[in-house]
Amino acid sequence: MNTSNRWLLPDGIEEVLPPQAGHVEAVRRRLLDQFALAGFELVVTPMLEYLESLLTGTGSDLDLKTFKVTDQVTGRTMGVRADITPQVARIDAHSLGRDGVTRLCYAGTVLHAIADNQLASRSPISVGAELFGDTGRAGDLEIVSLLIDCIRAEDIPAVHLELGDVGIFRDLMNETDLDSASRENLFALIQRKASAELAAAVGESAVSGRTAEQIKALPSLCGGADVLDRARTAFAGNEIVLARIEHLDAVAEGLRARFPALDVYFDLAELRGYAYHTGIVFAAYKEGTAIRLAKGGRYDDVGAVFGRARAATGFDIDLKALAAASRKAVAPARRVSAPPGDAAHETARWASIQALRQQGYVVVEGEYPGADHVLVLQDNEWKLVEQKS
Repeated sequence: MNTSNRWLLPDGIEEVLPPQAGHVEAVRRRLLDQFALAGFELVVTPMLEYLESLLTGTGSDLDLKTFKVTDQVTGRTMGVRADITPQVARIDAHSLGRDGVTRLCYAGTVLHAIADNQLASRSPISVGAELFGDTGRAGDLEIVSLLIDCIRAEDIPAVHLELGDVGIFRDLMNETDLDSASRENLFALIQRKASAELAAAVGESAVSGRTAEQIKALPSLCGGADVLDRARTAFAGNEIVLARIEHLDAVAEGLRARFPALDVYFDLAELRGYAYHTGIVFAAYKEGTAIRLAKGGRYDDVGAVFGRARAATGFDIDLKALAAASRKAVAPARRVSAPPGDAAHETARWASIQALRQQGYVVVEGEYPGADHVLVLQDNEWKLVEQKS
């Protein structure tokens, strides 16, 4: 790298400049305030942890996204966090160790060795909420409702919510004797909704009968409210899976009651986070676009490796994406230019500046392009005078 290109940043790593940086920070503060009003306590997790702690129970996807470094003190391998959720699960299970329901939230930059897609940032800012200790539909409904509230608070008029349950695929795999490679192949085909290839792969496997037909049905089970009725037919006789369908239906019904205009889409072939999610999964999009604002789901028992198996459900918001989509009206700043005065009046000038800042004025000592007021000395008193445009 020479002097002419030292300003270049790595692919997928970006800086946020004024005024966008101020807007992103304002959205972050509103999200944390919203979490606090719902009883979620803020935690701050480390940027760096020992790898075995950071990745335990999360699967290979997160491993591939995690930057690894060697600790110069101990020689052990460390990882730069690519996801904050596992860290919060560790805090709940080990650092806090509380009984009953615990609500925690966080905000921070994560780093991805590999981007989610060609257009995705490798340094997203993640803001999220996690609910521990609630095993039922009430917890799932609470956490998804909080997500919708947070997005709507940014005056984003239309939100598209996608709901699924990775436990269905997990339950179907448990009915087979397939090895991990075969399961991974079926997983990939279902994710791509490659129905013909899936049917061929199932036909070539040792899976047969009801289980085979139900695996092949998964890619087609996506769409509106009728999906669940079709799923009930497809999974007839499979009581474990049918219980998941009823759980999903109950959560959706609760969401419709709370948010009548909410656009809900079901996709039982959405297996995002299959390595550690155990039940319902969801994602929120700006309606009419492929812009994903947030994602989440249930991930029970992740804390088991830290000594406490806990029910858990939560979500994380892509702060930059949400800020870009936000239409939240912001009151214009009241901007004041405070040019320097003579030494005899400096103490009074400083007192006036402090008083104005406490009232919410943005006061710059010196020239302030775009200021709508100026602080001037008139009759031995500092006064606020409107600038003429």
